Amino acid sequence: MTHSTDGTTIRDGRRASVAVLIPCYNEALTIGKVVDDFRRVLPDADIYVYDNNSSDATGSIAAEHGAIVRTERRQGKGNVVRQMMRDIDADYYLMVDGDDTYPAEAAPDLLAPLLADEADMCVGDRLSNGTYGEENDRAFHGFGNNLVRVLIKWIYGFKFSDVMTGYRAYNAVFAKTMPVLSPGFEIETELSIHAVDKRWRIAEVPIDYRDRPEGSESKLNTFSDGLKVLLMIMSLFKDYRPLALFSWVALLFCALGLLTGVPVIVEFAQTGFVPKLPSALLAVALVFVGIVAFASGLILDTVVKGYRKEYELQVMEAYERYGRHNRRP
Repeated sequence: MTHSTDGTTIRDGRRASVAVLIPCYNEALTIGKVVDDFRRVLPDADIYVYDNNSSDATGSIAAEHGAIVRTERRQGKGNVVRQMMRDIDADYYLMVDGDDTYPAEAAPDLLAPLLADEADMCVGDRLSNGTYGEENDRAFHGFGNNLVRVLIKWIYGFKFSDVMTGYRAYNAVFAKTMPVLSPGFEIETELSIHAVDKRWRIAEVPIDYRDRPEGSESKLNTFSDGLKVLLMIMSLFKDYRPLALFSWVALLFCALGLLTGVPVIVEFAQTGFVPKLPSALLAVALVFVGIVAFASGLILDTVVKGYRKEYELQVMEAYERYGRHNRRP
């Protein structure tokens, strides 16, 4: 196994292919430079620009600079990424935004853990070196990123340095077995949680971040897209960890039932009567709901474990189809 000057791997005389994925919506101001930068840093890579219904000249400019341009009509970054993974076959994938906020020079560092078979997904971390805080002037973006990081750490037990980064690299097996469900900007959160839940190997590489150039506007709405991200976290919590979620629900309802029922029980012990019948019925109902919630969690947990077994078999099949070059000789 040898490494070429552009960071790719040559194995048995075959160069491992790299696909640079650039989802775009109205990035005419920056897309030309982004394509040129990645062609310079990764001269042997295929650069794909997926134009997501841009009203400017994003697609034509990207084509003029040598990118392979395709159109995705379903609006939303998640829809674009889903189609990219379906359409494009490569040994390694590098996904980056088309807004010129991520340095192409960091691409070899992001690919290196994959090429060395040390990771399945590599995340470009903007936060550890402080450049995101210095460059980003959009209110609440840093707070939102930190909130999502805390929730993922609390729910899934993995501490990401940067969850919302749009600069990532992953291998073919990860790409071809990743079920993209989110339609929009929740895609970064979904990728992160999927990698943690399915026990993929994750590496984080600190990168420099620069804010958008003057005249370029972010498509991310801090509050509406932030709410979608939080809903995505809770949805995946339900799908991936149902026993934990429903156990908390069960605990809540049982606690409410006890708070409601204890005074009734105390009064019955003292007088032998149950004068507050509605309170007694409410307490029984709350505890019953808690028991049902816990039972539902147990059932769904069994279903999820069955799905995990099926998924592992799918991953093994994907390794046979896509991943032979990723294995050490």
